[in-house]
Amino acid sequence: MIRDRGRIKWTAMMLPEHVKLLRDWAEEDRHEQKREIDEQALESMNDCISEAMEYGRAVTLTYYQHKNYHLVIGNIHYWDEINHKVHIVDHFGEVHQIRISEIADVRFTD
Repeated sequence: MIRDRGRIKWTAMMLPEHVKLLRDWAEEDRHEQKREIDEQALESMNDCISEAMEYGRAVTLTYYQHKNYHLVIGNIHYWDEINHKVHIVDHFGEVHQIRISEIADVRFTD
């Protein structure tokens, strides 16, 4: 029976710099590219944010940060026009400050 150890047997023959480069390369493969948003989608998101603030409805907000997309579910507490940020309080009571330029999608949560 052949007992193959996978990557373990090859890393012994590689320099530590090569192992680090391979790990970095694998990390870069998980990064996502930021998608461009058209004006119609921006207008729809603006309407959704305005209605959620006015009526206190919960929203699901997708935003792009650190080369990945993240999801927050909660209520919009405050829209900071000076710093261009939206303050969202999630169901655990944590406050998330998200830049308006990083928002990718906003939808109502039912």
